[in-house]
Amino acid sequence: MSGTTIHLAVYDDFADWEPGYATSQLTQHGFTVRTVGLTTDPVTTMGGIRVQPDLTIDELTPEAIADSALLLLTGSTRWDTGDDLAPFAAKAGGFLAAGVPVAAICGATLGLARAGLLDDRDHTSAVSFYLAASGYQGGERYQEADAVTDGDLITAGPTEPIAFAREILGKLGVYEERKLDAWYRLFHDSDASAYAVLQGADEPAEGAADAATADSRGTS
Repeated sequence: MSGTTIHLAVYDDFADWEPGYATSQLTQHGFTVRTVGLTTDPVTTMGGIRVQPDLTIDELTPEAIADSALLLLTGSTRWDTGDDLAPFAAKAGGFLAAGVPVAAICGATLGLARAGLLDDRDHTSAVSFYLAASGYQGGERYQEADAVTDGDLITAGPTEPIAFAREILGKLGVYEERKLDAWYRLFHDSDASAYAVLQGADEPAEGAADAATADSRGTS
């Protein structure tokens, strides 16, 4: 990985809450998010937010991929109802072949399964039979876990955007292991003691937890 650009795939009905934990941290640590659409026509998220793609998928040339840090694919009902998002799965294959990480959550994992990208990699999703319906050959590599990283591939189920972000932040080196664990405990478990670790201090004593909780509400 040599680049600092996060390429976020956007399409109508994409699950806009799924990438937010990751992208909000990445943009605070030197990365730039660029949205990628099938075209540059605006799309509307599942939450009703209108997004104007920065570039088209065809503009993700081998040179652009080589300069990327990550391709991020979110869920959408369109992964389940047709093949119009298949170009994103195919492009994910190009990223992985170039040694550039790919992160897929929710329905995007089905797209990767159909493209054969999960056949030889450990992965997870909503449930195993969701991917099995694709006819893919990777059932033995399915993991019952919130999120899974295997080499340059990160996968997660639809209810795990925080675990998904943890794997992305770890893969891209945003936090070292101790702070990454603290970040996860703070946002996933509401563990107030983790706030001090993120600020570079030792974990607070039990009596300081209330103050840390109040401060953590403003942490981004």
